[in-house]
Amino acid sequence: MHRADAHTETGVVPHDTTGTEDTLELRLTEEFLALLGDAHPAAAAGADAPALVGDPGTWSPVTTAAGAFRLVPVNPARDLAMISHWMNDPAVAAFWELAGPESVTAAHLRRQLVGDGRSVPCLGVLGGTPMSYWEIYRADLDPLARHYPVRPHDTGIHLLIGGVGNRGRGVGTVLLRAVADLVLDHRPLCGRVVAEPDLRNTPSVSAFLSAGFRFCAEVDLPDKRAALMVRDRAHREHL
Repeated sequence: MHRADAHTETGVVPHDTTGTEDTLELRLTEEFLALLGDAHPAAAAGADAPALVGDPGTWSPVTTAAGAFRLVPVNPARDLAMISHWMNDPAVAAFWELAGPESVTAAHLRRQLVGDGRSVPCLGVLGGTPMSYWEIYRADLDPLARHYPVRPHDTGIHLLIGGVGNRGRGVGTVLLRAVADLVLDHRPLCGRVVAEPDLRNTPSVSAFLSAGFRFCAEVDLPDKRAALMVRDRAHREHL
């Protein structure tokens, strides 16, 4: 699967679904998790909150310039048709490569939902309307960690703006800042929020910069050269 930006304002990349670069293919040992201060993997994979990222469904709604916004964990029975519809938008399909029948998107979601909580798929609900798809994931436990100087509890975000009416008018930038703040507010051990837009996507990189991220480095990923974007907890009040 080609890892690239889904839209100018999304600026984030989906996980590889081939199995070679997928977050959930990395096996964690109890000793490693204990070293990071994380929960036992069996607890993370159970019916309770996904311990390795937290439970975005319990994170408080926020007021943004675009309206009231909150993250809602994906429920395939309720959300699959909508997310699959978004994935079949040609502007999205060119990058996420999840176009096709609903079973394609279902398989992508299932890898996260039955995993150990390293990646949590969510809907972004703006003004009461679902309008974006997010993946909040542990970058320090992701294949991305092989390609940059990772720190424990680095948290990554992937974003897809669903409706064309919300694209190209700054909504992505507003929501990127809001979600980065939610991560930092609710994950006290996380010192940085990271993302890796395609380096060629200048508008996307610009959106991250406007959302308080800084350009950290150019990173060679399996299918692209990426701009490693970082939002630091220590600098969040100044950017």
